[in-house]
Amino acid sequence: MTQISRKTVRGWMAGVLLVSIAFSIPSILLSQEKPGRADVLSAMKKATRFMVDKVSNRGGYVYTYAADFSEQWGEIPARKSQIWVQPPGTPSMGETFLDAFKATGDRVFLDAAEKAANALIYGQHLLGGWHYFIDFDPEGIEDYYEEVASNCWGWEEYYRYYGNCTYDDDVQTGPTRFMMNLYLATLDPKYKSALDKALDFVLLSQFPNGAWPQRFPLRDGYSSHYTFNDNVIFGNIDLLLEAYERLGNAGYKKAALRGMDFVRLSQLSPPQAGWCQQFSHDMKPAKARNYEPAAVEPRATIECIQELERYYKITGEKKYLAGIPDAIAWLEASVINRDANKTYEGRPYTHAAFYEPGTNKPIYAHRKATRAEVDPADPNRGYWVDYEFGNFPGHYGMTANVDIDAIKKEFERVKSSTPEDAMAEYRAGKEAAAKPASAGAEKVRQAIAAMNGQGAWLEDVFIPYYPDFRDRAKGKTIKAVRTRTYQDHMRLMIDYLNGLSVSGSSPR
Repeated sequence: MTQISRKTVRGWMAGVLLVSIAFSIPSILLSQEKPGRADVLSAMKKATRFMVDKVSNRGGYVYTYAADFSEQWGEIPARKSQIWVQPPGTPSMGETFLDAFKATGDRVFLDAAEKAANALIYGQHLLGGWHYFIDFDPEGIEDYYEEVASNCWGWEEYYRYYGNCTYDDDVQTGPTRFMMNLYLATLDPKYKSALDKALDFVLLSQFPNGAWPQRFPLRDGYSSHYTFNDNVIFGNIDLLLEAYERLGNAGYKKAALRGMDFVRLSQLSPPQAGWCQQFSHDMKPAKARNYEPAAVEPRATIECIQELERYYKITGEKKYLAGIPDAIAWLEASVINRDANKTYEGRPYTHAAFYEPGTNKPIYAHRKATRAEVDPADPNRGYWVDYEFGNFPGHYGMTANVDIDAIKKEFERVKSSTPEDAMAEYRAGKEAAAKPASAGAEKVRQAIAAMNGQGAWLEDVFIPYYPDFRDRAKGKTIKAVRTRTYQDHMRLMIDYLNGLSVSGSSPR
């Protein structure tokens, strides 16, 4: 559920080296000329046809595929019948295809985007949400959870299958935004229907106080808490604001404002005037996974400070800034290391990741080194929490490095701006973000050259040993195709073509 642990795991999976492979290099790549529009478009179509024809399952995708397609992985090992909704899976691929269509007008890319959307619609929950993955063989899901998912130590969100939907890691906001983009590009009512359902789900699952749970419909356990973790509340607010601006439904704006007010109202009282990753329904700090104790957290606090400053820029309402001085005071009072030269495992830190509610003592999670050391009857699966610094889990950071001076400086800058100036800054930032990015010709040339004759970017990818991913000696390195790499290379080429259009340059 937490962003830090997943980013770490994805980092391991994404540590790749491009391998030398045999390919036919277009003549343009052997010269010093800029790649021409036709060369780039040809490469984009070749790579896309490979992904659609050879890699996809009914238009959907996971993360990583063995080069011979004997195995595949999402965030954890995936069945051949599965596609992944979580980024960089199917919605991310669909957005890439759609952006390629917008840059080129070529129907190949729109067809690929529509196939991805159709796969997502197939797997959309009756209420309008999505699970981490879609399985075209639903009868096998129960066995998959028992034999694979529940044994992936550390991924507690996969320990059991409830049949409900999740907001974790943009699993809801990703496909919803993709449906919105595709509908507005095509005006096809099929995508409007899926989009309306998805946005209705966001409204339905919002608590009256403005918060959202990690999963819905509600079930027992931490997934029903009011959840900031992994962009749940912030992501929903942004999605609803965008939907209001692009579709004009005032209900979306009203729900977004309720969410923004929850961020303000959920701040704890001084002297621990920070935020938690999740709150119980009586607004107390709440435990989530075994390595996520009920705690006040610097990282969650910094995110809330930054979001509240942004909400002031969006609305011009000073109420969003009112609690920030108390939050900064808590950060200042919670420093555990003021020596910039003192690090833990080579990383600088100023704070613990977790502080005990009430005492404000730093608390730390630990884990047995391997599964073999864990008592099978242990409900915590080898994790424990105490006050001892060190021996951290490895997949989840127990320290934080906070630049309090920078936070104070930015707050003073934002606070000193008038509501009119703050809102103008927000609008200017949106306009700047909407401008096409640029990509250098040499990077595009290298991306095209790295593609093999089939249109694939093959890589050496390290695959962790999933029953116990800390035991790296049991992992393996394989030749693989990754959706993330396709997306990154396509982004380069899309930006390059957009740059040619903006500059008026049109090399052949």
